Amino acid sequence: MAGHPTLSAGPRVALRHITRDDADEFTARARESQDLHRPWLFPPLSTQTFAAYAGGLVDDPAKHGFLVCERDSGAIAGFININNVVQGGFRCGALGYGAFAHAAGRGLMSEGLGLVVRYAFGPLGLHRLEINAQPGNAASLALARRAGFRLEGFSPDFLFIDGAWRDHERWAITAEMAEKPSG
Repeated sequence: MAGHPTLSAGPRVALRHITRDDADEFTARARESQDLHRPWLFPPLSTQTFAAYAGGLVDDPAKHGFLVCERDSGAIAGFININNVVQGGFRCGALGYGAFAHAAGRGLMSEGLGLVVRYAFGPLGLHRLEINAQPGNAASLALARRAGFRLEGFSPDFLFIDGAWRDHERWAITAEMAEKPSG
């Protein structure tokens, strides 16, 4: 991960901010992962669409984009974004994430999500994080569950994805929940 400052690291992954310079690797991984992502997720597949995506994450103070990278190789394993960050009395953000095919099923995103949660409740000063996932997206729901998020409800027609309004389950975690020891 030469040239990219690490925000935090676990045993197998390191967390860093996404940059505009990540276009080539990110889009190559996204193209390789289309079968894994569809119909749930549509990350940018070209350098042009990546430029708009990354620019929004880099330039908008209400968004924070992170890459989960393998520590041994520096390869991008996945991405996690904190969107719609609201400060003040709310101090909340909504998470979006995706693993890339070569890293799926290896626990790297669980480790990365733990790092993002700690970063959100630490340096970012947030109190609450939310995940909204489609009911059929078993991998996304399992990741939320493993990370200690609680199911809070169901939102019909919540997000417009792939040409239609999609139902979502609402999951959340607070700073207090994240502080409790698991087990």
